[in-house]
Amino acid sequence: MADEWVQTAIDGALATVTLNRPDKLNTLTPVMLDALENAARRLEAERDVRVVILTGAGERAFCVGADIHAWAALQPLDMWRHWVRRGHQVFDQWARLRQPVIAALNGHAFGGGLELAIACDLRIADQAAQFALPEARIATCPGWSGTQRLVRLVGPSAAKYLALSGQRLDSAGALRCGLLHEVTAAATKGAALERAQQLAQQMCEQAPVSLQLAKQLINAAADEDAAACMEAMAGALAAFTDDAKEGVSSFRDKRPPRYTGH
Repeated sequence: MADEWVQTAIDGALATVTLNRPDKLNTLTPVMLDALENAARRLEAERDVRVVILTGAGERAFCVGADIHAWAALQPLDMWRHWVRRGHQVFDQWARLRQPVIAALNGHAFGGGLELAIACDLRIADQAAQFALPEARIATCPGWSGTQRLVRLVGPSAAKYLALSGQRLDSAGALRCGLLHEVTAAATKGAALERAQQLAQQMCEQAPVSLQLAKQLINAAADEDAAACMEAMAGALAAFTDDAKEGVSSFRDKRPPRYTGH
């Protein structure tokens, strides 16, 4: 079921991950969270994948959030342990993917679906797509970074409008506030995915390591796991110095290292 609901297709340097539960508007379940985590791990290990597109199946929704039937029966501690924290872990994993990720928003993105979209690096939407944080209407609140990552993205004012009013934002409004990078000119269904594929191909033609490093640096500047980003790059840089080779060599030879600062 996990492989059916979250599908990964790799075509050369481009990977496309599709939420495939259109009859339920691609609502997220624990099984789908596990599948999204597995997809992210696979993409991290795919050396040839340079850009990732995340989209939804069907014509109505990218994802309208968590499946209420999946969490409504949970006890408070289980809700925290196995649902809220789990979603954070998976979404953070997607936000930290080394490859740039484009969200092709083929339809509405509500609640957890919007939070998943903002974990991506770029967002392109169909004209008919709408965006909302409706959690307060069912006596809960955004739990997967809608009050954190969204604030960094659009500012507290726009985030409050969405979280406190529950109002739906159309694609034009989402573009104005910075939630989206592009809204497709064509009103035809599937235009967002087509445009995302065009942009992804352009990005695939650029130096992949440069793109990945630029993403990490920008994330660090935005204070998204800044220490982890800088630590990873520092470790990688240090590993390719002459001193690093000397360190390994001296360890193998069981002798004191002779470092030169190069």
